[in-house]
Amino acid sequence: MTRQELFENIKKKKSFLCVGLDTDINKIPSVLLEEEDPIYAFNTAIVDATAKYCVAYKPNAAFYESQGVKGVLALYKTIEYIRLRYPNQFIILDAKRGDIGNTAEMYAMSAFEHMKASAITVAPYMGEDSVKPFLKYPNKWIILLALTSNKGSADFQLTEDKNGERLFEKVLKKSQEWATDEQMMYVVGATQGEMFADIRKYAPNHFLLVPGVGAQGGSLAEVVKYGMNSQCGLLVNSSRAIIYADSTKDFAFAAAAEAKKLQEEMAGYLEALL
Repeated sequence: MTRQELFENIKKKKSFLCVGLDTDINKIPSVLLEEEDPIYAFNTAIVDATAKYCVAYKPNAAFYESQGVKGVLALYKTIEYIRLRYPNQFIILDAKRGDIGNTAEMYAMSAFEHMKASAITVAPYMGEDSVKPFLKYPNKWIILLALTSNKGSADFQLTEDKNGERLFEKVLKKSQEWATDEQMMYVVGATQGEMFADIRKYAPNHFLLVPGVGAQGGSLAEVVKYGMNSQCGLLVNSSRAIIYADSTKDFAFAAAAEAKKLQEEMAGYLEALL
């Protein structure tokens, strides 16, 4: 998917919502545990219920890998289901890869040739040669960790050098030598608030993947105020608040209601832009 195609979908749906598929076998409704593949059954129900309200899905690889071969198979099947049933959805494999040389090439092959994801999250701290292999695939995206929403982000990302430049700023500046905003996005946590203004000083045109709205307490209003650009430039992710909105047999209806609520709020923010 190209940048323009993504923006057209945002305009069409009046939404920049990404639904995170952090599917935990211990949290899905017990009624699904009788299914042959409970994780896949849960995911497809959530996707069918929320597809009209979002423009992207973000399965987190760790939740699937934790279940061994069956979990990985469920991940593959889930991505294939979205890709075939809802071809306009942007699919982000949240795997936070970050290794060099042949290893990075193998990770890229897995994500783009086999899983056929639209994008993959990548840790940039091993430098250019850990990122370049992912950029060999036309119309595929890398999403670099820039300023994350976890408490520990301050341990390294906010540290300053002798000139007062913070590490996340170095990442933003240096990484733009590797790819343009047509193939690279950044992860910026919703809990960073006004820090989005600092991000936009260095990356005014890039799309930002923004986790942390909902269960983590990030403010959508602040994200929009400081982070939105002329092409929206945001994919705001919500995971637990949507997919675990209800634990009964009505879980999909509850997920749809939560996704719709966010989409309607987003439509209001997009109105002035569009």
